[in-house]
Amino acid sequence: MPFAEINGLTLEYLRIAGAANRPTLVILHEGLGSVTMWRDFPQKLAAATACSVFVYSRLGYGASEPLPEGRNIRKPDYMHTEAWETLPALRAALGLEHIVLFGHSDGASIALLHAAKHAVEGVIVMAPHVRVEKISITSIEQAKVAYETSDLRARLAKYHDDVDGAFWGWNDIWLSPDFRNWNIEAELANIQAPVLAMQGENDEYGTMYQIEEIQRHKPGTRILRIPSCAHSPHRDQPEQVLALTQSFLSTLPQRNTDNAI
Repeated sequence: MPFAEINGLTLEYLRIAGAANRPTLVILHEGLGSVTMWRDFPQKLAAATACSVFVYSRLGYGASEPLPEGRNIRKPDYMHTEAWETLPALRAALGLEHIVLFGHSDGASIALLHAAKHAVEGVIVMAPHVRVEKISITSIEQAKVAYETSDLRARLAKYHDDVDGAFWGWNDIWLSPDFRNWNIEAELANIQAPVLAMQGENDEYGTMYQIEEIQRHKPGTRILRIPSCAHSPHRDQPEQVLALTQSFLSTLPQRNTDNAI
């Protein structure tokens, strides 16, 4: 898998070529995700949409450069930093111009933040966070117990070179008292691109408030509740997610310029 040097950091990525007149889907992973943790979903997304697909592992995840050793490494604004510093630098370095963001969980929040300041053709988010809810904290506390007492660490180690750094980098900041007031609702009104927001009805990390708030701040946002689905719609209901993505993309204008990668 190739690597990019961004702001002095080494990040792994995957690119899948698509049709010349289609945008590139930039996939942003969840708080414990990575390129490989998406499994074959990027390939399915490319096949279903005819779009080019770009997916990368953020700092501390997958085979990307690990976080510095120690605990409580991430700061409350880590998603803002990713959206407003790392992702723009990555786009510039790799020529990612005409893009639609496709984010899950933390990656969905990063997508919304990036679109609030940078030009994109569309935004698709699954199980986004726009503020911290009690249900989120409860589930993240349960994840901490599972990591310490079950086979969760071993299962995650298949997807991360530094599994402890990946897990504690996410878990520590979300359970930090300094993170309780984290909120990106004010940025939502600045998003100019069309938005599709979807969330499972059984999401254990957030309520429907999250996608409803996006629609309130950005009228015209299409929101969808997905039955029989928890926090990961692309795993629980992949065919529905692919169909919803295709439908959303069909509403965006096509281009005649060459955007294949």
